[in-house]
Amino acid sequence: MSHSDFDIVVIGGGINGCGIARDAVGRGYSVLLAEMQDLASGTSSASTKLIHGGLRYLEHYEIRLVRESLMEREVLWRMAPHIIWPLRFVLPHHRGLRPAWLLRLGLFLYDHIGGRKLLPKTRTLDLTRDPAGKPLRRGYAKALEYSDAWVQDARLVALNARDAADQGAEILTRTKVTRLQRRDGGFLVELTDQETGQVREVTARLVVNAAGPWVDQVLRQSAGENDRRHVRLVQGSHIVVRKLFDHDRCYIFQNKDNRIIFAIPYEDDFTLIGTTDRDFNESPDRVQISREEIVYLCEAASEYFERGVMPDDVVWTYSGVRPLYDDGASKAQEATRDYVIKVDGTGQDGAIVNIFGGKITTYRRLAESVLEKIEQALGAHGAAWTAGATLPGGDFPVSGFGTLVSQLKQGAPAVPDVTIRRLARNYGTRARQILGQEGQLGRVFGADLGENEVNYLMDQEWARNPEDVLWRRSKLGLRFSPDETAALTAHMEARVTARDWADKSTRTSNSE
Repeated sequence: MSHSDFDIVVIGGGINGCGIARDAVGRGYSVLLAEMQDLASGTSSASTKLIHGGLRYLEHYEIRLVRESLMEREVLWRMAPHIIWPLRFVLPHHRGLRPAWLLRLGLFLYDHIGGRKLLPKTRTLDLTRDPAGKPLRRGYAKALEYSDAWVQDARLVALNARDAADQGAEILTRTKVTRLQRRDGGFLVELTDQETGQVREVTARLVVNAAGPWVDQVLRQSAGENDRRHVRLVQGSHIVVRKLFDHDRCYIFQNKDNRIIFAIPYEDDFTLIGTTDRDFNESPDRVQISREEIVYLCEAASEYFERGVMPDDVVWTYSGVRPLYDDGASKAQEATRDYVIKVDGTGQDGAIVNIFGGKITTYRRLAESVLEKIEQALGAHGAAWTAGATLPGGDFPVSGFGTLVSQLKQGAPAVPDVTIRRLARNYGTRARQILGQEGQLGRVFGADLGENEVNYLMDQEWARNPEDVLWRRSKLGLRFSPDETAALTAHMEARVTARDWADKSTRTSNSE
């Protein structure tokens, strides 16, 4: 087993772990990140995919969280205008639930406490005249419309990891931390490759535990806290149905149980509906939507849409487990979404920085808060820098997406317009690397997924199998047939085998 030394080892390849790794390496720390599965394979690919303040959190008086989230919307939009873009949300007034004056007050705060500059402000809609009222049942006459934003959540994770690697971090996927032992004022970290079983040991001055739903497992393994519980696991599930409306706005619906759900345009031809909130007491590996959750989401949507939503209409579902900090809240939906950072140990005896809770909107601010703890333990290096830096492919103005699409089309006139737009949305300016000088997709496996794109995802974004490509780096799995998936599988397996043999030959040659 070989030995390497790092300032920081980050455990967990979700949005928090990758965001922390990126920020830390950009300040001059040496960083290794270990993820036991694929990037964003847990909670970070199972969100409602919103960059939002969290309107309902105002009811729970989480003003700081809402304000910080609102301030981050435009910061993140500028960082990644290809995978983040503004959306307008329509909130119909439902008689008998929250009164209209309360909703207006909440949205007044929403407009004014977060430093909104580019996003449009709230307005009132007449649903009897506005197109947003057409898909809704009769009786909904008034609505409020406000701004938030959309994000391709799993791609946000991959881009943070890519940027961290570009700056010198070592990113290891499918690599589990199997032992964590304090030694000589730091840590001995044992890493096990989940595919080959190969074991590697590294040393670290500090460890960041950003394992999400597995954060307590890491604590039990490293700190001997066998009985203490820090996180409250809350399951959130979503359903996807065929498109329920033709416009590009979203709906936020109030429910009689005091919860809300969203209905969001999704991947052009679909509508995303979610989410649920219920306590989860099993292993995070076993999370899946229940029949009860499907029925709940269908019934909640049918309360508003003229065309009812039935369980048989569901074409895809996904579920995730939110690792919320256990604050003793009586209901899952009342548990805080704010992040909590706890430090175990010091810079002299080896510090573990543990991350609890958080939401995708505040991941960058969470990373900055974690870096403050790291600086206290290891000493300061560079200054905070991420607020003004773009993510890979995002080096164009927030108003420049149409121009980017036109430029890509000029370089690839034979590629359909809808594919050019999808590539621009996924990769921004780095779509040029996929299209190449010839402006081609390569062999197309299904939908509009070409060989050049697959190879790029394998070489640049740690994709290893079709699930990585079809359900995390993209959502093209919604359009793939079994035969097309089999062809993609064969291509990726052959490429992985060839690359592994090349790596083995290189290691053998170097050892000689």
